[in-house]
Amino acid sequence: MDTDAEHRAWLLMVAGDDRGHAGNSGYDDQVGAYYSWDSKVQNHKNVQVGDVVALWDRKRLLGVSVVEAIEAEPGTKELQRCPACGLTRVKRRADRSWRCDKCRHVFATPVSELVDVTRYRARYDAAWTSLDGLLSAAEIRPLTERPQGFNAIRELSWERFGAALQARDAVQAVSRLASRSADFVWPGLDVRAEFTHGHGQALVRVRRGQRAFREHLLANQGEACAFTGGAPARVLEAGHLYSYARLGEHHEHGGLMLRRDIHRLFDDGMLAVDPDLLRVDVSPELERFSQYSRLHGAGLTARLRDSQVDWLARHWDEHRAHLQLGGGPAATSPGQLSESLARGALWRR
Repeated sequence: MDTDAEHRAWLLMVAGDDRGHAGNSGYDDQVGAYYSWDSKVQNHKNVQVGDVVALWDRKRLLGVSVVEAIEAEPGTKELQRCPACGLTRVKRRADRSWRCDKCRHVFATPVSELVDVTRYRARYDAAWTSLDGLLSAAEIRPLTERPQGFNAIRELSWERFGAALQARDAVQAVSRLASRSADFVWPGLDVRAEFTHGHGQALVRVRRGQRAFREHLLANQGEACAFTGGAPARVLEAGHLYSYARLGEHHEHGGLMLRRDIHRLFDDGMLAVDPDLLRVDVSPELERFSQYSRLHGAGLTARLRDSQVDWLARHWDEHRAHLQLGGGPAATSPGQLSESLARGALWRR
């Protein structure tokens, strides 16, 4: 696992109407897709693209992801202040009166103030992994850098948090976080990547080489998902055919351009490629979704090198070799089998 110096992680609180205090009008959050905050929030400038984020509701962990984009725009915010001490640490009580958590003053109406702020929204839907209830609030707090803090955005210890997830068998989530966080350039880190010479040529990560890896695959494979065909470059990702989190390097022919959703399903083993037939295999969990079930038995749209087929075979061994596969949707017939073998020879290069 990388060191905290390379990984930054944040605990983001989402509470909706059950906020810790009602001193502001709240935020528009969609837990599995984006998180909103403004310039009045502690650590508002510290969250960066490429950072790991964990969301909780002050009671339990909800899920984890990696920030892929942050939008910022000017706006206003309504603050509700205590008329006695002027602080915003106020709560609405069951009898509709208000109480200040700081000075304990009870009052009928807070003092409203409209202030200028910068509004932020972090998007992270590509790598979102639901872990609802995996850790309780009592288990999460000690994993932050300031366990006694009350901020909505708190820094997490990546080392302790990652270890806690692995202890709960959330290894796949940790692998996805480590792999996806390498997809982005981290400020202040060397992102150059270069081809080494000699046998076993590979695109090696210095600190973060994913951008160069993606550009390399895009130049060679074009604007197309290897499973589904043509797609805009903005929805395509450089998918590793192996666990990047374990190997820590970008092999020159160790990836395929994949649509975002396909990338995630491939990482999870819900989509795989039979290395003998070079046909897509769709797991039973996806059969009810026609956009994926129709891929079962189809060939890839990308030409494959032998090394890519070797990586696909390892992925297959990890996710399919232990299963007694039946026909599934669109089962492969004897005619398709001969066609597949011929196609496999044709499409390797």
